[in-house]
Amino acid sequence: MTAATPTPRIDTSKPHPARVYDWLLGGKDNYPVDQEVGEQLPTEAKDAARQNREFMHRAAAWLAGSGIDQFLDIGTGIPTRPNLHQIVQRTTPSARTVYTDNDPIVLRHAEALLISRPEGATDYIQADVREPQSIIDHARGFLDFDRPIALSLIALMHFVPDDQDPYGIVRTLVDTLPSGSYLVMSHAASDLYSELAAMVTAEYAKGGMRLGFRTRDEVARFFDGLDLVGPGLVTAPEWFKDGSAPQPEGSGIYSAVARIR
Repeated sequence: MTAATPTPRIDTSKPHPARVYDWLLGGKDNYPVDQEVGEQLPTEAKDAARQNREFMHRAAAWLAGSGIDQFLDIGTGIPTRPNLHQIVQRTTPSARTVYTDNDPIVLRHAEALLISRPEGATDYIQADVREPQSIIDHARGFLDFDRPIALSLIALMHFVPDDQDPYGIVRTLVDTLPSGSYLVMSHAASDLYSELAAMVTAEYAKGGMRLGFRTRDEVARFFDGLDLVGPGLVTAPEWFKDGSAPQPEGSGIYSAVARIR
């Protein structure tokens, strides 16, 4: 399957969150403007990127093992193996995944995201979470909205400040999903390591990227009316379902999975 839209021009004069995130993960698909932002961030930012990625792997694997075979991943980022669909197709080869991101460079790499097992399928749309209806309209042509879907928002909503209606955006997305679906989210904290959070926010702002880090209570609001899956809303390294607890590790990232009633 091919990507949904033609490749637009990539603006290399301004940093982009997806490319900064790629740099933090040790990737090569970024530009000097992205590297400049990354190099000014505290060293803990690389840990946070890794923790986000590892949480996504654990949550996706658990959902696939629980019978979920449809995934809508918004804020996909530049492909870094294993990608979400590769994780879930280990358990459910027929799983279907729609990826979404607003950075044109991700579209250039969509071919890597679209390599699915023959039994399953993946699709990609370039779109912005701030326009949730366009994402839903596209996903309806690929996913069955009469059956449960896992909505993945990994390290995304802290790039949507309060004046851009982050709670309304998530509610619009969640309200389209059938009962038995899940919301998977990780979100940067403003109240765990407040000085580091302020440093990160300031450095991104210098690059023209506004951040909306939030307290635990503010992150919990995204899950209002949903049923949190154990262990609940915790830091990224603390979220696990199978095996023994990981070694304690500091984190400024909140993570949770919740079932939609």
